[in-house]
Amino acid sequence: MYKDKRILGLIPARGGSKGLAGKNIRNLHGKPLIGWTIEAGKESGCFDTLMVSTDSEKIAEIGQKYGAEIPYLRHAKMSGDTTPIMDVIMHTLDWYGARAINFDIIVLLQPTSPLRNAHDIKRALTLYTERDARAVVSVCRAEHHPFWMNTLPADGCMIDFLPEKALNTPRQQLPSYYRLNGALYMSDTVTMRNTNTFFGPKTYAYIMEAEHSVDIDDLLDFHRAELLMQERVTRKSEG
Repeated sequence: MYKDKRILGLIPARGGSKGLAGKNIRNLHGKPLIGWTIEAGKESGCFDTLMVSTDSEKIAEIGQKYGAEIPYLRHAKMSGDTTPIMDVIMHTLDWYGARAINFDIIVLLQPTSPLRNAHDIKRALTLYTERDARAVVSVCRAEHHPFWMNTLPADGCMIDFLPEKALNTPRQQLPSYYRLNGALYMSDTVTMRNTNTFFGPKTYAYIMEAEHSVDIDDLLDFHRAELLMQERVTRKSEG
């Protein structure tokens, strides 16, 4: 319990993945991908319950090994490629609620963000409390400035591709832009049930470092995460 609030950590992990097959249990620097998120959640000490929602017996077995709760296996209609994450969240809250287990705050931790650590979780919860927030969502600074992007017509003509302010402003003077990094979503459960979204007037951004913000979707992302994880482990071992 944190400041009299009961907190649920939810790690959603389907068995199927089109971008990178079996990615949630793929070995990343010596442990299954999902293991990094479970360990970060446990190390943070923020959760009354840290659970994995999965349809896979293998993921469930690994989740239990690393210390997460797996109270049930998600049924097939809740595990498709197009299943909205909000459906998974509501199903989870309903499952616990039906057993008279209720939470004040839910924190969604996607296993595809293995570089998000316990410190990030604790700082996000501190921000949530200090701002008297309704929700907190993690972001990082955008790697590529949107002023330098546009769609292209069928013939590839680049007339008006860049706005004048991008052409005439040094890169260093362009305003900072941020993107969702997928690592952490936090909300009070009452408002979540009423709005079915993390976003609203009292949603605040928790800004994460770029090196903590890798979101694994394909093999290239996985290789980036491996390199960054190796660097992190090396720095830690060197003191």
